[in-house]
Amino acid sequence: MIEVYKRELLAWNEKINLIGPEAKANIDDHIAEALAAAEMLEPQREVLDFGSGGGLPSVPMAIASPAARFHLVESDMKKWAFLKHVVRECRLNSVVYGDRLASVLTRFPPELRFSLVTSRAVGSPQEWLPSLAPFMEVDGRVALFQSTADSVEIDHFRKGEAHKLRRGYLVMFHVERR
Repeated sequence: MIEVYKRELLAWNEKINLIGPEAKANIDDHIAEALAAAEMLEPQREVLDFGSGGGLPSVPMAIASPAARFHLVESDMKKWAFLKHVVRECRLNSVVYGDRLASVLTRFPPELRFSLVTSRAVGSPQEWLPSLAPFMEVDGRVALFQSTADSVEIDHFRKGEAHKLRRGYLVMFHVERR
């Protein structure tokens, strides 16, 4: 399925901007990094990926973690259409939401809880991540794919470890319950 994803990503990228020139030139490294993260994080149950874009890291992680159900949130409608397509083509256990995070949160079933939230370079996590705290499992984790190991304080989350990946870092946070 990884080859199907890669083929579809590159084909669609010719028509719409799913990934930038750096990611296109290093696509195998980006996919390998996502697969390494899946091995490290062992996604289970419900997983949210915010700002899913062209599906990096979420699609390779979903391919490697078929027991987890991935919720992909992407507000750009062209990227949303690609994600819907690739989820079908790769037969992934995933749901795709084409909207902003704040709107998507209002549509989640009240009992839905995430064991893991992932995101790659989406805005300022200290602004959007606190809104997810009520939707996290008691021992829920957040994995931010970043270019540095640096992080800021985030309400309702405590910083965990930072893991070096091929092209950057996976910075972990753990939900705090009051």
